[in-house]
Amino acid sequence: MGGRDRRWVSQLVYEYFRLGHWGKDMPVKERIISGVFLCNTSDNDFLRAINSNLNDQVTLPLNEKMQLLPGSITPEQLFPWTRALSADVDAGAFTTALLKQPRLFIRVRGNRLNKVKALLDNAAISYDVIGDQTLSLPNSTKIESLLPDKSWYEIQDASSQATGALFKPQKDEKWWDCCAASGGKSILLKDQQPGIQLLASDIRKSILENLRQRFAAAGIRQYDTMVADLTAGNLPTLLGKRQFDGILLDAPCSGSGTWGRTPESISFFKEEEIGRFQQLQQRIVQNVIPFLKKGGVLIYITCSVFRQENEEVIQFIEQVSGLRKQEGGIIPGYDKGADTMFAVRMQ
Repeated sequence: MGGRDRRWVSQLVYEYFRLGHWGKDMPVKERIISGVFLCNTSDNDFLRAINSNLNDQVTLPLNEKMQLLPGSITPEQLFPWTRALSADVDAGAFTTALLKQPRLFIRVRGNRLNKVKALLDNAAISYDVIGDQTLSLPNSTKIESLLPDKSWYEIQDASSQATGALFKPQKDEKWWDCCAASGGKSILLKDQQPGIQLLASDIRKSILENLRQRFAAAGIRQYDTMVADLTAGNLPTLLGKRQFDGILLDAPCSGSGTWGRTPESISFFKEEEIGRFQQLQQRIVQNVIPFLKKGGVLIYITCSVFRQENEEVIQFIEQVSGLRKQEGGIIPGYDKGADTMFAVRMQ
């Protein structure tokens, strides 16, 4: 199978899963055809060969196309957990956005926006400018070959970038990114205020090695890392009496706000997992809050759209600590081809 064929197969599989729970009993062929019809907006070679009638109507608005398929389609059929969504998530917009491939976003570092735009223009790459630092590009863009200097930019979803509005770090403050993963938000934090003292931790030693490589590419050298299981009881041993001005908790979650990028998750997800994630988040919160200075800031973040993982955890934090919500909430991405996230600043 050649590269072009592999791309076609990959596209068909993704569009099959984008239908969520709708038509799960349909023959596979019919479901694939339906997925291709709904997920494409222009003439499609596959659809033209298999069902020319649908291909002739592929340019119709999505809401009209949804009515043309057997039994029509509702948001609940695509995503059967709409009643569990956070209050500020638009159920219709969120679920129909699952039918579209998300965009690729980069955050341009420093004052290089015009230089980056010039390189993209020279390569005839289409893009949209969002705010002062963010560019939105087609998901298939090979950005690494177009922008070889990785210190100029970070690949980071637009909603993830938007969480940075809540950070507000000050020089010489001590910050702990306690679920740092590969360090995207730590780099954002350091870019906002290079003078902070940063500790980045994660349960996975391998992901911290990725973080170190990413920091090196970004030119960030002053930081510490630590392998830590935030659910274990050994944080006092690892941290001693250390106290932080800010704790960034990008909590483990269902990832439901990112399912446009991993549509197969919709088919395999079980609703009881929401409660298990909430318990995990609450346990982590209770273990990390003792290391927050009095008057310090907790940034609670998820890439979930579920109320139990978002607003209900904020209520829990307020109950078990003296912290109160200052600002933040749902960061919708479905209007721009981005993930949907939840971020709150507490103090």
